[in-house]
Amino acid sequence: MRDVSDDIKALRRRHDEAAAYLKVDELRARRPQLETEASRPDLWDDADRARQVTGELAAVNEDLDRFDDLGSRIDDVEVLAELAAEEHDDSVASEIESSLATLADEFRDLELRSLFTGEHDERDAICDVQSGEGGADAQDFANMLLRMYLRWAEKHGFDVELDEVSEGSEAGISSATFLVKGRHAYGLLRSEHGVHRLVRMSPFNAQGKRQTAFAALKVTPFLEDVPDIVIDEKDLRIDTYRSSGAGGQHVNVTDSAVRITHLPTGIVSSCQNERSQHQNKDRAMQVLRAKLAEAEREKREAELDAIRGVQHSVGFGSQIRSYVMQPYQMVKDLRSEHETGNVDGVFDGDLDAFMEAYLRWQRAQSLDGD
Repeated sequence: MRDVSDDIKALRRRHDEAAAYLKVDELRARRPQLETEASRPDLWDDADRARQVTGELAAVNEDLDRFDDLGSRIDDVEVLAELAAEEHDDSVASEIESSLATLADEFRDLELRSLFTGEHDERDAICDVQSGEGGADAQDFANMLLRMYLRWAEKHGFDVELDEVSEGSEAGISSATFLVKGRHAYGLLRSEHGVHRLVRMSPFNAQGKRQTAFAALKVTPFLEDVPDIVIDEKDLRIDTYRSSGAGGQHVNVTDSAVRITHLPTGIVSSCQNERSQHQNKDRAMQVLRAKLAEAEREKREAELDAIRGVQHSVGFGSQIRSYVMQPYQMVKDLRSEHETGNVDGVFDGDLDAFMEAYLRWQRAQSLDGD
């Protein structure tokens, strides 16, 4: 059996690094405070505060349990390797190698956490898919992107609420709004924010010519309470309509869909997924507040960039990724330069490598900026 002591040392080093980026000491100090607050009999007198406390406690427990479990399993494999070496027992070699490989994979997943630097990375994500230039192909592409993100969310165990889908005039969809609920949903999905390009032989072209189509994804952190955003009712246009059921099984058909337009900014939020018009309006207003908060943040950043003379290379309205189906098969991200030839896999939700590459690219950009 080979000497695995260097592998174990490397795992212990990664475990020590995890203690730093997870802020384990802070979490251990914070946990008893949260447990005390969560056990108060009057906790749920303030439902918003109760959700905040219980949510934070669940996140703290998740991080500490995972960290402690990894440390325990490193100890176990180290003891097993030492016993095997002492007894010259090669029968457990495959078990040791398997344990080392599994631990390495789990640390790789955990290390993504060190790449989350945004204020809202732990939050849920509001996602808006919008077809762009390219006619029927663009509307079909928007539907392909919607399915891609729903499949990705499903694979990761995220909950998804599809709030609104608008049927395309020729094919597919013209737009869709959905909420991805789960820890770090926004931190992961913000890598997808921007314009996407599809190149393929168009099924809508009688001559079978190659067609380029565009669709965009806008990603906004879902903020349940946005105290700084004040909305004047006079600035709103509220339209009610019947859901057409576009998107097939994705949508609950109702007679009470609501679309709210914030007239000063043109920002729109819609919801047709709840049971009543009142519930749809409440959800649409909640989403509108989050979008307005994000718009304000983007405005402040743009003002600072103008002062600093900084130009963002990526933003809504600039192409971030190409999906080429003819004359060859390739998906390439134009920021991180990560690419794959498995186009079908990507459209089936295999996006993790692109998300990780983006986060690493972003960190490298920030370091270069320093």
